[in-house]
Amino acid sequence: MTTNNQGVGTRELALIILLEIERGEKSHIVLRQVLEKYQYLSKQDRAFLTRLAEGTTERRIELDYIINQFSKVKTEKMKPVIRNILRCAVYQIKYMDQVPDSAACNEAVNLATRKGFKNLRGFVNGVLRNIARNIDKIAYPENTEEFLSIKYSMPQWIIRMWVRDYGEEKTKYILKGFYKERATTIRINGNATSKEELIRELTGEGIQVKEHPLLASALLISGYDYLAAIPAFREGKFQVQDAASIMVAEQAGIKEGDYILDVCAAPGGKALHAAQVLNGTGMVEARDLTEMKVELIRENISRMGFENIRAVQQDATCFDADSEEKADVLIADLPCSGLGVMRRKTDIKYKMTLQTEQELVSLQRNMLETVCQYVKVGGTLLYSTCTMDKMENEDNVTWFLKQHPQFELVKMQQIFPQKTYGDGFFLAKLQKKA
Repeated sequence: MTTNNQGVGTRELALIILLEIERGEKSHIVLRQVLEKYQYLSKQDRAFLTRLAEGTTERRIELDYIINQFSKVKTEKMKPVIRNILRCAVYQIKYMDQVPDSAACNEAVNLATRKGFKNLRGFVNGVLRNIARNIDKIAYPENTEEFLSIKYSMPQWIIRMWVRDYGEEKTKYILKGFYKERATTIRINGNATSKEELIRELTGEGIQVKEHPLLASALLISGYDYLAAIPAFREGKFQVQDAASIMVAEQAGIKEGDYILDVCAAPGGKALHAAQVLNGTGMVEARDLTEMKVELIRENISRMGFENIRAVQQDATCFDADSEEKADVLIADLPCSGLGVMRRKTDIKYKMTLQTEQELVSLQRNMLETVCQYVKVGGTLLYSTCTMDKMENEDNVTWFLKQHPQFELVKMQQIFPQKTYGDGFFLAKLQKKA
């Protein structure tokens, strides 16, 4: 579990990932790139690496709090390599019961040496041995806001916002939800297979499969190595898509023959679902801002084998006169703070700020002003985000309805992570009045 046959240890790979994240790279992308590069890693090593890299990132605030109680040099003053070696080791000591404390300490010391910090071996060893001896005696702040921030490694401004919007108990419920282990949610491509056939095929591959308790079109899978190794995935028999995201097409009221416009579609899950619901009729136009994102949609279209869907590069903030009043259903899953997907994108909470969030609200309103013009009379506008923030969600809907009285609210719901065994999500269904 420590060194593969190429001489690069899983802990060293975790360190590489953490340093890239600190430099500003996105956690889920860096992890995926490393796993793709080191495909010869065993399933056990891949699982260990994923857990260590994601867990250390997810628990960063708490890990720094613990380290700072036992180190004269505070984490923010440390060299990035040493800071992340210590974080990794403390995560193993506190959260990975299968790793002996002595192994976590020794491997950290060895890694510091390998990375050119032989002179800091004693410092790393001393801090970690002291933490290992006292890990069950860590004192946390008594102030509720500070306590929740450290205990769940959530920036205080987010805690403050959620306590204001949802109350203290609901905030605790949300925070706990991010740390519950969850299987991967997949949506069955009913055009290519049946639920029974897909369950049989995946089970035959040694994958654990459960039916989703809320969605007939979804399954929960776990115990697989990586997606590209699953034949059913390569053959387009299923799409990885969160339960809350699946609800968009299910609640849109799509009818055969409809023209569907998805204005921020990448990687294309909702658009592909809409194409499936159309059952070979109508057309879905899946748009996104960059050629890279559009190419990602095209790859998924090709894998799933649908013909009633096309991917187009288009900026959602720029009015497209050719689309005016053309869409029976317009899906506007707009750029947002992403606070509902922190379980999968573990670094989002450290990059987001209140100012950035306010800038996103402005962008969302700009986009809604533009794309609402594409909805037919009698048509549907589905506004959604993958966040839990009233400014981006309920407040935006209230603002939009004041600006556009020709639309009426049909349904609005804030979905919390535990509810769907997946992400936090917001959905508002609006109809353009005749």
